[in-house]
Amino acid sequence: MEEVIGALGGFRGVRAELLVALKKNQPLTAHELGERFGLTANALRRHLKVLEDEGLVRFEREVRGVGAPVFSYSLSVAGESLFPRRYMSVLATALDALYEASGRDAVTTVLESQWQELAEEAGPVLESLPPEERIALVAELLTSKGYMAEAVEETVHGVPIGTTLRIHNCALGEVATRFPEACAVESRFLERVLGVPLVRGAHRMDGCGRCEYGVLSQVIAEKQEQS
Repeated sequence: MEEVIGALGGFRGVRAELLVALKKNQPLTAHELGERFGLTANALRRHLKVLEDEGLVRFEREVRGVGAPVFSYSLSVAGESLFPRRYMSVLATALDALYEASGRDAVTTVLESQWQELAEEAGPVLESLPPEERIALVAELLTSKGYMAEAVEETVHGVPIGTTLRIHNCALGEVATRFPEACAVESRFLERVLGVPLVRGAHRMDGCGRCEYGVLSQVIAEKQEQS
């Protein structure tokens, strides 16, 4: 995560961390951000104002229940562009040309070859790890490729029920918009390297701020198989 923070338009410290926090959970109010950072809302508003003046953050008035409206903050288009999109525009243009020349199946083949290379690179290491460690390493691997991913353990009343792989930054967002099959190819890759079936939760293409893949614990998975 430090690599992502260090690359955010020269911002460091609280302002860089604010950009990351908004990327992961936008929109957020100054009060909600203050709780996350252990700072007062007024202290954070000064940092948010600087980011707003730079055109990286925007805010909207929201009515949440009873009481005065609040201001919720989120990233602007310029703010979103600070996060890695490795060669996305070039790849999207190339895939457009390939689609015109050879059709959609050819596009899918190219997308699968990109993930295949990554699977072959990481496969030997991942296969030697237990499932609970494998997903954490996959999250690190995706982050190194610009996906800003994390593995989050899910519990109910303190009992682990599985792990969620959250992807906060889609390095192929533009490609996925033009070619939705990119998401299916990504899902197949993740199931292959993790060695377990996945349950897709949130999906950026549905308007969510991130993509999520749920990995059930072995106990839950076995019960589902038996039912």
